[in-house]
This record gives sequence, structure tokens and C-alpha cells, in this order.
Amino acid sequence: RARGLPLPLPPPPLLLLLLLLSRAGALHPDELFPYGQSRGDQLLQEGDDESSAPVKLASPLRFYEAQFSYLYVGTNGIISTQDFPRETQYVDDDFPTDFPAIAPFLADIDTSQGRGQVLYREDTSLAVLGLAARYVRAGFPRTAARFTPTHAFLATWEQVGAYEEASSRVPPSEELNTFQAVLASDESDTYALLLYPANGLQFFGTRPKESYNVQLELPARVGFCRGEVDDSKREGPYFSLTSTEQSVKNLYQQSNLGVPGVWAFHIGSTSPLDNIRPATVGGDLTKAHPSPPLEQSFGPTAAAERDYTEDNLDYYDENEGEVEYPPGEPEDAWNGHSSIDVSFQSKAEPRPLGGPASPLPQLTASDRPLYPEAESATLDPQTKEGRALGGVDTPGLNGRVKASRQQGTRGPAPSEIEGDSLDPTRGAPPPYADGGAPPSEEGAPSAHPEGKAVLLNYPVPAHTPPLGRGRQVLGVEDVIGSSTEVFTYNAANKETCEHHHGQCSQHAFCTDYATGFCCHCQSRFYGNGKHCLPEGAPHRVNGKVSGHLRVGHTPVHFTNVDLHAYIVGNDGRAYTAISHIPQPAAQALLPLTPIGGLFGWLFALQKPGWENGFSFTGATFTHEMEVTFYPGEERVRITQTAEGLDPENYLSIKTNIQGQVPYIPANFTVHVAPYKEIYHYSDSAVTSTSSRDYSLTLGTINQTRSYRVYQNITYEACRHSPRHPAVPTTQQLNVDWVFALYTDEERLLRFAVTNQVGPVEGDSDPIGVNPCYDGSHTCDMRAQCHPGAGVDYTCECASGYQGDGRGCVDVNECAAGSHRCGPNSVCINLLGSYRCECRSGYEFADDRHTCVAITPPPNPCEDGSHSCAPAGQARCIHHGGSTFSCACLPGYTGTGHQCADVDECSENRCHPSATCYNTPGSFSCQCHPGYRGDGFQCTPEPTQRPRTVCERWRENLLEHYGGTPRDDQYVPQCDDLGHFIPLQCHGKSDFCWCVDKDGREVQGTRSQPGTTPACIPTVAPPTVRPVPRPDVTPPSVGTFLLYAQGQQIGHLPLNGTRLQKDMAKTLLSLHGSIVVGIDYDCRERMVYWTDVAGRTISRASLEPGAEPETIVNSGLISPEGLAIDHFRRTMYWTDSGLDKIERARLDGSERKALFHTDLVNPRAIAVDPIRGNLYWTDWNREAPKIETSSLEGENRRILVNKDIGLPNGLTFDPFSKLLCWADAGTKKLECTLPDGTGRRVIQNHLNYPFSIVSYADHFYHTDWRRDGVISVNRDSGQFTDEYLPEQRSHLYGITAVYPYCPTGK
Repeated sequence: RARGLPLPLPPPPLLLLLLLLSRAGALHPDELFPYGQSRGDQLLQEGDDESSAPVKLASPLRFYEAQFSYLYVGTNGIISTQDFPRETQYVDDDFPTDFPAIAPFLADIDTSQGRGQVLYREDTSLAVLGLAARYVRAGFPRTAARFTPTHAFLATWEQVGAYEEASSRVPPSEELNTFQAVLASDESDTYALLLYPANGLQFFGTRPKESYNVQLELPARVGFCRGEVDDSKREGPYFSLTSTEQSVKNLYQQSNLGVPGVWAFHIGSTSPLDNIRPATVGGDLTKAHPSPPLEQSFGPTAAAERDYTEDNLDYYDENEGEVEYPPGEPEDAWNGHSSIDVSFQSKAEPRPLGGPASPLPQLTASDRPLYPEAESATLDPQTKEGRALGGVDTPGLNGRVKASRQQGTRGPAPSEIEGDSLDPTRGAPPPYADGGAPPSEEGAPSAHPEGKAVLLNYPVPAHTPPLGRGRQVLGVEDVIGSSTEVFTYNAANKETCEHHHGQCSQHAFCTDYATGFCCHCQSRFYGNGKHCLPEGAPHRVNGKVSGHLRVGHTPVHFTNVDLHAYIVGNDGRAYTAISHIPQPAAQALLPLTPIGGLFGWLFALQKPGWENGFSFTGATFTHEMEVTFYPGEERVRITQTAEGLDPENYLSIKTNIQGQVPYIPANFTVHVAPYKEIYHYSDSAVTSTSSRDYSLTLGTINQTRSYRVYQNITYEACRHSPRHPAVPTTQQLNVDWVFALYTDEERLLRFAVTNQVGPVEGDSDPIGVNPCYDGSHTCDMRAQCHPGAGVDYTCECASGYQGDGRGCVDVNECAAGSHRCGPNSVCINLLGSYRCECRSGYEFADDRHTCVAITPPPNPCEDGSHSCAPAGQARCIHHGGSTFSCACLPGYTGTGHQCADVDECSENRCHPSATCYNTPGSFSCQCHPGYRGDGFQCTPEPTQRPRTVCERWRENLLEHYGGTPRDDQYVPQCDDLGHFIPLQCHGKSDFCWCVDKDGREVQGTRSQPGTTPACIPTVAPPTVRPVPRPDVTPPSVGTFLLYAQGQQIGHLPLNGTRLQKDMAKTLLSLHGSIVVGIDYDCRERMVYWTDVAGRTISRASLEPGAEPETIVNSGLISPEGLAIDHFRRTMYWTDSGLDKIERARLDGSERKALFHTDLVNPRAIAVDPIRGNLYWTDWNREAPKIETSSLEGENRRILVNKDIGLPNGLTFDPFSKLLCWADAGTKKLECTLPDGTGRRVIQNHLNYPFSIVSYADHFYHTDWRRDGVISVNRDSGQFTDEYLPEQRSHLYGITAVYPYCPTGK
């Protein structure tokens, strides 16, 4: 650029970017794209591993270089362009997946039992497209400045939970996640927006299902995968965002778009796109930034490694090495740090905080990425909420915020902060009347006479308000007025301990007073009664820090970085660590020891008759500071909001820092001398004003600077009890040791202070101070020091610990029985304490100790209040609470609220030679006269053959008897082929005999009543009929499917070709078995199966009372596929352990190995009895193939060995004469003629098929991903139905049972 040429104005998307970057708050749940069934969303079926039906897109979208017209949404936080494999094949594995994947939060998610819902839709509304366009343009200002999407696809996971093993002892986790993915596309490009609202991610990973008792949790995967791109062997490109738990946490804390929780990516284009391209406006996101835990920051080893020169930097004594610190995890991922945006302006000289507004053009409301409903709203010109609170400039939002001031306060001059009113160079008076340096604390009069509280006009704690959401901020004059009564009570509505004692801490007692009740901590505890901590015990603090700072002239932003503090209560030491503040800001914040000094004041060592801050505030308060630096008069405001104690008794706190701080060059160290602060106490507020000097040193350079700090702490005090007379209104905090350090390698800012609270005194300390008061005692850090005469003292372990005071260990109240947990509750031991949790189905009563039963919510599906169609037409599906949905039953169509019968006869489902009869919800088929079959397959009746001797004799006798014989008259019995049945009897009598093939009586076989002759050699007549097995259910008459599912064989009837899922049942339970191959003998109605667990082949009759019979029990390793030849009465099987194919008679005799060479993994096998052919598959991964031979093992040859992967299932259809197979590698269902010609693809989007069978014009295959039976139409290739058994486990073999033996002619 030529020197002197003016910079052009940025394009409009950059203005939008500046607006997005100006907001500090994380994404609010209300700021997600609008969703819900009222918006047209479809609801994914609840469950552990569900996937949607294919969603046909109105306009195809681009993903990488390819174009797709269908999308699938899965329970497990994932979107794909194809149906998903079984979850165990991808949920617990790292990227990449072998199928296309868009993963906003890939983990083992379970929405069963109403734990959340998954919603999805395609949207073309202008509101949604406009919002998506603004986000994309902001994230890609150069390449997508004119991006105008025509379609958007939205998927929302709302309040979904992680999969958990069912347990009656442990209630389901309350950690639920909400997140959203939006795919916006035009004719050439597709962008993905991933949104994670504040508190939307409460769990960050899930346990593998096969981890058993191993406590292993895998972090969720977030990213994009192209999948395998050609022959299932070459890995496609992929893009991964997360690898550790910390990187998952950063999803809602950071952004590559400038709005914490919002991420944008360019994922597809007609132009070359080698891989996913992320937006990068949020700063450099490619470097790893470890986040050391607190123990690494202040542990004994860490302290020793730093070679400090100060004599008093021994943070912990030898006992403190055993302390458990808040957990932390170093993060090595590219995004393993909190949201950071450091902007350096090299050309234009920026103005300090509060300077003139930016010269950039101002944004209108229509430029903001808000909901369309909010875009029409305008800001009131007198009360615009857009401006950052406290006078911090926000581009494009000029507002007016009133600064507060109290009489007698040496602070900013009263003014309306607007525009540049905070700029010290534009006429604002100096902070002190004489314009000189601020006086010292001792030399200045009390800043707040009469002990009045001052509430400075700081920003609301935690975050700048989101755009479009108003928030009111009040100065002290708005709240307190001229008195100190911040909180008021109405005696007419008196609250008593009887009804409200549950508001007190479990370590407090409740006392009623004239106007209400108050809580008071028990002996050996301290606090405000609502929050009580054990005296002498160490304490911990966890929190988040956010900031919008100007360091010198450089703006720096950070969001929700971690803060941890550890306090040794019995000697007043407080250590604070803040991670991942950008280096310029962290270096400049080194002098601000009050950030960590708050914890020193809260838990300061107390001199006799004096109390530290926690005794007043408890765990809920607001600490506000305004700091003015000299000589530059930079001003910064800090708000720290305490939000109570967590279940581990850790104090939770949020910190927000806004303003300008002086720049401190790198490598300079900061030293702050010990100091004293005077605190003024009123009923609900504490104030302090002080000055502080600090020095900057680097080698021989030594500079001294100073700042003035105003502090204001407000809390809720109990007004009903009289004020404690022993506590003065003024106390002095002595900070005897101060330390501040920042290490760029660890990106860690540390503060450490030692504090005492006591009376206001001079510089000279009293002689002979007791060790309990100066912290020089030798009590355990979990013990309280009790002063004696002179310098004597004793040590007593804090409540919850036991020992001699010099050494203290935790007391397990749960094991000792000293807890107060009531019935139906569980006691959980904590360090120094315990907590109570209610058992599943119970919740706490008001006393927080008693557990009462939870009243189950109403179920509209059970109480009949739903609006579904009648039970015979529809079913009601309960989704938790009062929500439900309706679905028409098979055979009906409609919304579920209105269902109409489907006329299947109009769909030509019967055979052309059959008549169709429609019935409500079903139909039936009947072959025409002259044809036989089930109506779906009809074959002509065989031509009339000559009558046999048996048939002619039978006809003659019947004619002689007049057509109907008496019960005692003999009629010859003939079989279907006209042969004499070996056993003949006189009518219905017990007089029977055996005959030969010509009908002549066999001598000596005529029986007496009560016995039946044994007409078949070696078969003894049964004396007692066996009773039906209790685990065998006789099948119904008609066509049905039999499928193998581990230890059982299932029965699934067919109505035509439709699955009668409501009539499915278990046919046979086989405990201890793993049934794989299964087939049926239509002549004897026997089912045969292989068992890889028992290494056997067995069979059982379908007649009632039949017992399973093992027919092959030796010489097997892993018998899998099985095929029955009902013509030749033989069976064939594969053994993948022995790499063999064998044959035997149906009773197991005449066993013969047909093939034992050139086999690697033989699996499926099929037989064509009519033509005498045998077929089998070998899924050898190096050379998969399908082979054939004669039934005697002759003429072996390869039919198919190209373009196949894992041919698991194989079937021969005797009617269509097609050999078909299901391939789990290519995901295809294909067919060919018996000679290998005429190959065609029926379906190319299978999941993970195992076994397959054909019937009529349909295929039915078992699927390992769906754990069910899937039906596919042979002609159209469409999926028509699926059956998922209630007990979810792998399904193996499947076969069809006909009411007759198919001829295949």
C-alpha cells in the first residue's frame, strides 16, 4: 500500500463481525435457531441408538466435493448422508469414520425414558436463512460476503443424556446436553454452524459399553468426515476439533466466529475444497495451550523448580503435599484454551478506554444476528442497552449509563458517561481535588462516613448482556438511598423456623425472632448461617473469569477462563491461579492482587474478637472494585460474584474485568509490598478505599507506580437478630506477604497472600503475639489453633477430621453412622464433611434431609387423555411428562390422530392367480381354483395321475359305506402320493396292524386295545405323550420367519409380505447357546440350527411338546451357515474354524467333508434342491468370493469375486431362480442367475447385514446395526419395514417357513 493512502472502509460483513466480537456473554439457549415441533421439526424416536428415516432434501447440498440429496440424523450427536452402522462400530472409535459424518457432539447418547429429544427439519424460511447468512458472512468476510443460502437443515439435541447402565441403586445422572447443528447451502456451497449454549454441555464424554467395571470415559468427538471414498479401503479426508475433555469444554467457552459457543465451517463446494475450512475470526486456533491444574501451580515440586529468592515462598509445609486439589487436565489440542481474541491495531492509533466512538459506520438493528422476531425492535434512544456497562465502548451501540457517586468518595467526578466522558484527556477532573497523588489510607479520612455502603455502577456480574436483551443496572442511590437498608422485610408476612429451617446450612441452627428467623452456624463452624464451613479446615474456590480489556492501546478479550483458589484457613494463606488469560492482559494484571486478595479477606486468620469476611457474607455476595492507575489514570472495574457452595463445599465465583490497564512489558516482574486495608462494615455492605504502590523490575531497571482501589462488598444479612455487639464497624486487614507471578509457558497468572483481620492499629505490632494470631503455630492445616497464656497454644482438628491437632485425617461420617441422612437416602462421604442424596424415585423434602417419594407425572397414554385414534387403529407413544405422539398401526394410514384402513388389495400384493380380500388393518389372499399355494405364490395343481391301489380300494369302500363310514368300519389310509400308510386301523378303534407297500397285513402285528404296533422298525411306541416344553411356543399356521438371536430362536409371522410385528414371539429358548445358522425342513416341519458356543448342530420339531435333539456334536469348531435339502434329506454347513464345508443326512449320519481347501472364512451356504446346486460365500478380506458346486461336491467353481467385500448373507430363491447376497462391506444387496450372469444391484444402502432369505417379492435380512429384521422389496429395492425385538442384541441367521414345500418349477 502506498504511504499516505487512506484505508478503505471495511465491507459490511466486517461490521457485522465487529458487532459479534463486541458481545462478551456466551450464547444463551434462547439464541439458538428456533426449533420445536411447532416449527415443523420431526421428532426422532427415543432410544439409545436410533436413526431417522432418510430426509429427502428439496435441494441437494454439497459435502466436501460430493452432492447429496438425503440426510440421516442419529441419536448419538451425528448427521450423515447415509444410514449409520451399528453404534459399536463408530461411537467409541476416534475419527475418521468410514461413512460420511457431520458430528456436533459424537458420543453414546441415550434419550430413553424421556431424557431429552432430537429434532430435525429442512427450512427455507427467510428468518432462518437470514440468520444463517449473517453468521456465515461474519465468519468468512472475504469468501462469503455475498453468501445467500436457499436451504437450511437444522438438527437440535435438547436436554439429552449420556448412556448409563440401568441400576436400581443409582438414579440417572442429571447432566444433560443441548446443542444444535445448522447446514446452510446455496447452489454451490455449504456451511455448517455448530451452536453450544451456555450451560448446554454438562457432560463431556461417555463410557464405552464394553468397558465393564473399568472407569474409562471417552471425550466426545466433534468434526467432519468424508468417509471411505472408493473401494472401502482408502480413508477419506476428515477434520477434528476435539481430542480431550478440556477441548470439549471449550466448545461453549470459545468460538471461531467471535460469539462464545458458535462455530462456523465451510464444508462443501463446487470449487476445489481439500478439507473443511473453519472461520478464523476468533484468533489463532491452531496452537496447543496446556492448562495446568492448581496443584501444578502451587504444589511443592512446582515451587521448588522455580528457584525463588524470597525466603517466605515455601507455599506448603510437608503436610500439605497430601492435599487433594481441584482436578485439572493439560490440554494439548489445537483449541485447548478458552476463547481468546487479541487484536493489534498497527495503522490507526486507538484511543484509550472511554475515548471517542469508533469512526466505523454504526450498525443498524437489521445488521445484528438476532432472531427475526427481534429484528424489528428498536432501542429506546434514552435507554439504549447496547452500550457496555460502566462506559466501556461497544461498536455501534451508543447508549447512556449513569455513573454513581457517593458523598465523600474520592472517585470519579459525577457525570453521565457517554461517548468520551471517561477519557482523562478530555476535560474530566482529576480523581482528587488537588490533582496530586492519592493520599495513603492512614492519612485520609474515612471514605464513607457513618459506615454507609457504596454500590459503584459496575457491569452486571459475569457477562455483558447479549444483544437484544435488556438488563437494568442501578447505582447505590437507586438501591440504598440515604440509609444502609438494602434488604427489607415485612413483619406481617413473618417467616418462621418451622417452615423455613431448610434454608439454613446442615451445620447451623435456626432461631425465631420477633420479625422472622435467622440461621446461626454451630460450634466449630463459621459463616452466615446459610453457609457454614468448619473452622480450621482448608477451603477451595472454583470459578470462571471473563474480561474485555484495553492493555495500553491493545484490546484483549477472554471468556470463561478457569480460576482456582486454595486457602489454608488456620494461618490465613490464600493461593489463586487463573489460566489462559492472553499474555498482554495477564502481564498487565499482575499488580491487581485484590483479585486474589478477596479470598484472603474472606478466610483471613482472625484475631480474638474479630471476624473474617465469610462470617458476614457466607457464600453469596458481590464484590465490586474500581481501580485507577497512576500516573496514566487508566481505570478498570472488577466484579466478583459468589454463587454459593457446590456439593463438595467449594465456593463458586464468577469474575468479570472491564476497562483499561497500563501495559507492562514482558519479562518484567511485579513486586507489591505488604500493606494494610481498613474495611467499614454496615448491615449488608462492606467498603474499603486504599492506595497501593508496586514496583516493576527487570535487571537494573526499577520503576515505581501506584493505583487507588475502591472496594464494595454487598451481601444479604439477616435483619431479624440484633447486631453482634462484639464486632466493630471498622476492622483492619493486615496483608503480611504478597506475591504475583505470570509464566508464559504455562499461561498461568498466580496470586498469593497471607492475611490477618483485627483492630485498626499502627505500624508497630504488639510484642509477644500468640502463634495462633500470626500463623507461626505448628497445627495441622486441617486443625484450629486455640491460644493459651503468653505464647502457649493447643491444636484441635477441625470438624469432620480427627487426630491430635498436629496431624488430622478425615472422618467417614457415613461409615461411622454420625450423619443425618434420613430414610430412602444415601450418605456420600466428603473430605471433612458428607452429603445426602435421595435414592431413585425420591426427592428431598424442605428440610433437605428427609427423602419423600416423587409423584410420577401423568401419562396421557395410560390415563386415556391422549387424542390418538382408537387402540385398534393407532398407538400412543409417551415422551415423558404430558407429551406424547400418535402413530397409526400397520395396515392403517394417517396422522395417528386420524387413521384410515389401507386397501392392500389396490396395491396388487397377491399373486395374479389369487383373489385378494381386504379386511380392517390387514388383507388375505386365496389361490384360484386349479391352483395351490398361500395366495402370494400360486402354482397350478399337478396334472391328474393314475389312481393307486390304495386310492381305488378306498373309493370303493366309501361308496359301499354310503360315503360316510361308521367309527368301527375300516377305510384304507393313503399318503399324498397314494401309497399305503404303514399303520392301518379299524375306523377310530384301537384295533390296528401293519401293512406292506401293497397293503397286505404283516403277520403278527395286529394289536390289542390300548397299544399301537411298531410298524416302523427301531421306533418304540411311546407310552406317555411328552408335555410341551415351557420355553417352546408352537408356531401358528401360515408363512413366517424364524431368526436366530443368541440364545433363542424367534418367530415372526408374515401377513402377505408384511411383518406382523405385534405377533412376534420367542419360539425356542436355548440357554448357553449362540445360534448362528438356521434352516427349515418343510417335509417334517423341523427347524435345524448351528451353535457356535456348544459346537453342535441340533434340530427340533415345530409340533407341540417337541424336544431339541443334537444330531452332530463332534468335529466342529465354529459351525455357521446351514442349508437343508428337503428332497434328498441332507444338510450342508460351513465351519469357519476348520475352514470346511460338510454334508450329512438329516439325522447326522453319513457325514462327509466336501471341501477343506481354498477356504479362509466360509460363512453363508444355500442349496438349490431342484437343480442340484450348492452355493457358499467366503468373506476372506483379501479375496472374498462366492462359489458353487454340485450337491456331491463336483464341478466347484467361483461365481463372483469382483466388487464384493463381506458377503455375509446368501439365499437362493426357487421361484425367481435368483442367487442373492447381502454384503456388509459394500453395503449392497445383489442378485445373479445361477450361472453368475445377469448380476444386478437391488439395494446399495444396507447397514450391516448378516443373513438373508427371500420370500415372494421381498428379501428379509438380519442387521447388526439395527439389531432387527429388515425387509426390502425385490422389484423396487426400497426398504419396506423393519422389526426390532424388545431385547436388543445381535441377530444371526434367518429363514422362511412355508406351509408347503416349494417346488420351484
